[in-house]
Amino acid sequence: MKKAILFLAAAFCVPAAAQEDKDLDLIPGSVANAAAPSSAAKDQGKYSLDDAFGWYGFRGQLAVPLSGGMPSRWANRLSFDGLDTFTLSPALSFTASDRLSLASADGIGFPNKALRNDIREAYFTYEAAPQTYLEAGRINLRYGVAYGYNPTDFFRSRTSVAQSSSDPGAQRLNRLGTVLLRGQHFFDGGAVELVYAPKLHSPVPLGLTPGPFDPKIDQTNGSDRLLAAFSFELEEFSPQMLVYYEGGRTKFGLNLSHPIGASVIAYASWAGDMASSATVDAFAFAKRTRTFPATLPVTPTQSLSRGFKNDLSVGANWSGEYKESITIEYNFHQAGFSQADWKDWFATGANPAFSQVMWYLRGYASDIQQPMSRHQAFVRADWAEPFHIEHADVGAYVMTNLLDGSSIGQISASYDLSDQWSLGIYGSGSIGGRKSEWGSLRGSSSVVVQAVRYF
Repeated sequence: MKKAILFLAAAFCVPAAAQEDKDLDLIPGSVANAAAPSSAAKDQGKYSLDDAFGWYGFRGQLAVPLSGGMPSRWANRLSFDGLDTFTLSPALSFTASDRLSLASADGIGFPNKALRNDIREAYFTYEAAPQTYLEAGRINLRYGVAYGYNPTDFFRSRTSVAQSSSDPGAQRLNRLGTVLLRGQHFFDGGAVELVYAPKLHSPVPLGLTPGPFDPKIDQTNGSDRLLAAFSFELEEFSPQMLVYYEGGRTKFGLNLSHPIGASVIAYASWAGDMASSATVDAFAFAKRTRTFPATLPVTPTQSLSRGFKNDLSVGANWSGEYKESITIEYNFHQAGFSQADWKDWFATGANPAFSQVMWYLRGYASDIQQPMSRHQAFVRADWAEPFHIEHADVGAYVMTNLLDGSSIGQISASYDLSDQWSLGIYGSGSIGGRKSEWGSLRGSSSVVVQAVRYF
């Protein structure tokens, strides 16, 4: 109980403020349906202290120039991480997840850019009746069955937190939650749920640095949102249907998965709604937050009308007998850039008067965790205990723009020295021509070494 009070104090005694800096090489999130709450929550905390040191490489001449000087070629982050669930009564529990980080690098100012506290989750769960739960607080809701990009992951926008791995799955699991109310009822073979996330703060412009203990409510609760979901079993397809409402727009979603044989699971995730292009959406947000003047025309010129647009991820995951797995996935984002859009982006951005406007479009897509391109492929491989090396894991992923062939990816390895200590290394990079999606980024490569002490 004492620990719960400390977590509550850390979560709500701080003022709201602005928003974080974003790296353009952040990629969209993935994996796992929202989990059912634990009806018998017990003290089961996970606490760790980790230090991650990274070296970073950058490209020189960019096809579309970026303002500002060259970022630091090194950075170190020391973090204390906590996740715990506290039983307050037989039917009531409280869950909290928080990370306090201290960063150091060339040009990092203290405390605003160096010190950061991320309250990822802080919520109550109440079992109102058998298999019926009510939850209130900040919750990281995750919908969708895909790994590289989940069209139905409606609560992902503006939730990224700093971490060593750029893997979409890790990004999705460790992001900020949304303040909301949720009701769930589970029955034999399925579940229904309703979610309401209120608007608690007006959205703030991209690129502002929040105060060290800012809960970033302005990022996660910038509009009123409603969601209804219905899951059931149908011939081993496990469908989940969703209806989501935000800002006058209603989206529909569907998730499906189906086993093929003993070692393959095929899956698909779809969402669709009446939407504008990615460029028009970014300009609308920039004008709403007064980043762009209201009179600035959409550039490059785009149709302002909305049409029904689809988002789709289809893929399959294979698991072998030696704890290895491979995932292959195709992602379609109809509102994203076509080949003609990329050509316009590079041509317009070559003009110094518009280069930062063009980078804003990509920064916005990164911030809301949407693909920038219309077509992309995602491949991921994991191997637990490779070559029978106990306590070791290796993994890799690559995301490829199918229009220009450029790619971004990561190779990782970790080894548990004991129950208390773990070491990890993450090597990331992007390849492609100067006028390709991933080859046009300033960041070209990075290596991060991490040591973790568990308590």
